[in-house]
Amino acid sequence: MTAAFHLSNPEGLYDPTANAYSHVAEVAANARLLYIAGQGGEDLKGRLSKDFAEQARQALANLQIALASKGATLADVFKLTLLIVDHDEARLHVWGEQARRAWGANMTPTCTLIPVPRLALNGMQIEIDAVAALPAR
Repeated sequence: MTAAFHLSNPEGLYDPTANAYSHVAEVAANARLLYIAGQGGEDLKGRLSKDFAEQARQALANLQIALASKGATLADVFKLTLLIVDHDEARLHVWGEQARRAWGANMTPTCTLIPVPRLALNGMQIEIDAVAALPAR
């Protein structure tokens, strides 16, 4: 286990790697937890691209900014909740590509993907809520 958490995919369960998530996150009892509100694909001026991949990339960039404000990175995230408008296999594939690009060779966090009919802003197609764990101070 890292200082704050350990991700795993137990034998006997489907391998979720292709869909960019892990099955289990074990968090150390003394970890400092960060709860990051849902981050959408809007830029600093509130503009949203019409392209799903670009919104997913921007939402991850926004998540990284929120994490960095507390000294954390994507490597500290162990749990995601994804809300995706008009979810389908194509969007799952796009999300997987963006997640693999963001996390690289590291295991991706546990994740629940929830298809939704609409999000907070007109044109918003994805929202990413995250929980991160840092070693105790």
